Amino acid sequence: MKKRLFMQTAAALALIGSTSLAQAQATTPIKFQLDWRFEGPAALFLQPVAKGYFKAAGLDVAVDAGNGSGGAVQRVASGTYDMGFADLAAVMEFHANNPDAQNKPVAVMMVYNNTPASVMALKKSGITKPADLAGKKLGAPVFDAGRRAFPIFQKANGIGAVTWTAMDPPLRETMLVRGDVDAITGFTFTSLLNLEARGAKAADVVVLPYADFGVKLYGNVIIASPKLIKENPAAIKAFLSAFTKGAKEVIANPAAAIEHVKARDGIVNVPLETRRLQLAIDTVINSPDARAEGFGQAKPGRLSLMASQVSDAFNTKTRVNADDVWNPSFLPPAAELNILPKK
Repeated sequence: MKKRLFMQTAAALALIGSTSLAQAQATTPIKFQLDWRFEGPAALFLQPVAKGYFKAAGLDVAVDAGNGSGGAVQRVASGTYDMGFADLAAVMEFHANNPDAQNKPVAVMMVYNNTPASVMALKKSGITKPADLAGKKLGAPVFDAGRRAFPIFQKANGIGAVTWTAMDPPLRETMLVRGDVDAITGFTFTSLLNLEARGAKAADVVVLPYADFGVKLYGNVIIASPKLIKENPAAIKAFLSAFTKGAKEVIANPAAAIEHVKARDGIVNVPLETRRLQLAIDTVINSPDARAEGFGQAKPGRLSLMASQVSDAFNTKTRVNADDVWNPSFLPPAAELNILPKK
């Protein structure tokens, strides 16, 4: 009797132990920092959360809204967040300006194969091509990715001198509509829709995407902290695999995915954010360059050119080393990454 009771107790303890171990293995916490607010493109990350793909991969992922790529890079660098979403140029700039930093974030997956940055103007300004910007007054927040990279766009298109006006992000499109500036820089899928919200018709807006005018900068990437890379590389692989599964569904059905954005921010305009997400998919996620290179991936030659361009345009303390900012070793297999519909 005692022997049977002992064996039953031992079995129960073993079951509890194995269950605890499984639970521990199934809940690796990942704090994830977005580059911006809960808008359309955030669906790429909220979909795998809502669908349980991260959980099924053994991760407990918490996605937080952000206030710019620079902030996302800083928060991952500080250790406050494990992973994040940020413009690759901002990652490069941090590396080159903080050569002695111990926790420099590393890009582990390409999401926006092209920078979403563009110059936008109203047709009544007479601006129809990059050369027309010479002598004009341009506006953007000082930290805007398009403004920071404008010297690259300027050089590629032989644009003469321009004058800059700085403002807070909410005023950018308003100042263009009012005529306070001749043109603005910004992410196309953000500023174009904001202009419409301020009364401008899409047909009256001239959009000059950097990617269409000789500037092949990469856009946003998923970044990870060196600490996570060192201590739990399996978690990064699991994250990217689950993210890819969710991203495939978002690309196939943006309207359904927006519901997950609505769930995080109840005041979002669903039709507007659906358009924003579709615009992001069409211009920077499922772009011709993305289809040529493959989702999630980056080409060494293009990375090296971007590193050189960012070093010059951002006037960094040291030159950017492309090998230091990009680590594709955690990417899912090519067949799993094949999520872009052909056009």
